[in-house]
Amino acid sequence: MPQRPTSSLAESIAAAQAWWREAGVDFAYNDEPAGWLADAEPGGLPTPAHAAAIASPPPPPVPERPQAGGERAGWPQDLAAFRDWWLAEPSLDAGGTHPRIAPRGAAGAELLMLVPMPEESDSDTLLAGPQGRMLASFALAAGLAPEAVAVAAALPRHAAMPDWDGLRANGHGEVLRHFVALAAPKRLIVLGRSILPLLGHDPTQGPPAVSELAIQGHALPLLATYSPERLLENARLRAGLWQRWLEWTDSVCD
Repeated sequence: MPQRPTSSLAESIAAAQAWWREAGVDFAYNDEPAGWLADAEPGGLPTPAHAAAIASPPPPPVPERPQAGGERAGWPQDLAAFRDWWLAEPSLDAGGTHPRIAPRGAAGAELLMLVPMPEESDSDTLLAGPQGRMLASFALAAGLAPEAVAVAAALPRHAAMPDWDGLRANGHGEVLRHFVALAAPKRLIVLGRSILPLLGHDPTQGPPAVSELAIQGHALPLLATYSPERLLENARLRAGLWQRWLEWTDSVCD
């Protein structure tokens, strides 16, 4: 019987690998878990992954939003200057595609209407669309001439999803209170529950229907109601506002 030739170790290993490969086994498996990303043993070199993590710098900190209005000493001290400042001061604006719109109306108006933001269609004049026409009709029914009513927005421009909590945190409410002091109206209607926390109302409490706003030591009568958008789409809410207005003005006159 002829003697079988002896294979070398390398040939034996190659033959075994070829056999398992033909059987469909491409990888070696182990039931015990292995720490592929574990740190090196004390005194040894770190693994490549660990070394890369050490070399990577930490992410830069998120820049803080500037305080609304900047230094208070630089805030305007009359209504005309405030309108220009409202359109130009960078810290009052989060940006957007809609234009910034200034408040309108004279100081000392019989009524100031404060809304959350300009209408989406506004370009030069605040509340020039259907919301503004609704509020103008309300003022006319209340016996107020157009020149006796001032209109302002809590935001310089229309925004899809305003960050009201962020605005309150960065002092935007103080800017609004400063504006109200300059406007010095005889009465104030706040149209929108998101505005009240900016003026100092506790957001954990329900919004008051009738209240007062302390401005520079004076109590300004304040009526809180729904936003113009909601009033425009709901006749029942408009009727409720009118009833509260009648009760409110009677009580103020008394």
